[in-house]
Amino acid sequence: MNEPKIDQYILSHIDSEPELLKKMMREAHVKLLRPRMISGNIQGRLLKMLTAMLRPKNILEIGTYTGYSALCLSEGAPKEAKIVTIEIDDEMEDFIRKYFQESEYGHKIELKIGNALQLIDNYDDNYFDLIFMDADKREYCAYYEKAFNKLRKNGIILADNTLWSGKVVDEEFQNDEQTRGVMEFNNHIKEDNRIEKVILPIRDGLTIIRKK
Repeated sequence: MNEPKIDQYILSHIDSEPELLKKMMREAHVKLLRPRMISGNIQGRLLKMLTAMLRPKNILEIGTYTGYSALCLSEGAPKEAKIVTIEIDDEMEDFIRKYFQESEYGHKIELKIGNALQLIDNYDDNYFDLIFMDADKREYCAYYEKAFNKLRKNGIILADNTLWSGKVVDEEFQNDEQTRGVMEFNNHIKEDNRIEKVILPIRDGLTIIRKK
């Protein structure tokens, strides 16, 4: 969502991207079709800082993609923290595991390959302290409701891409299924009195949700 000049200014004034993540980003741009889906350093440093501030012991990530955001979460999380990250695309598994194995924080992360809507059922209610959603936008409402009871009181959900490159306010794109999914999610949580929420215009929109 930010203008390129502003993005560059921000990047030049925040902590630099770790070398392993730079390497991942380069490989993703060479080998993957949609490298833009990677969180990137601005959001990555925010995820790292939030986990350092919140000190969550159990984290759930819905949508791993390359593993970039999982590594940022693990970087800030306490030593004893456990991060469960779920990716539906089994063709990404080798790419993801390679970088988890190279990272000094990779031991905190457990990769699950499969459908998050099914795998989330394996965890007890009130188990997770922090949940990061960054998967199929058409399923955002379903992910949210499925994961909600697994989140402890005062726990945090971070929902990515909630401004969807501005398409949420552009009528031209509102028949697109992904755009509609984001809009339905935003409308859904607006009416949910179980939570507090705020949308940050960072990158593609990041919504912070606190369970009351």
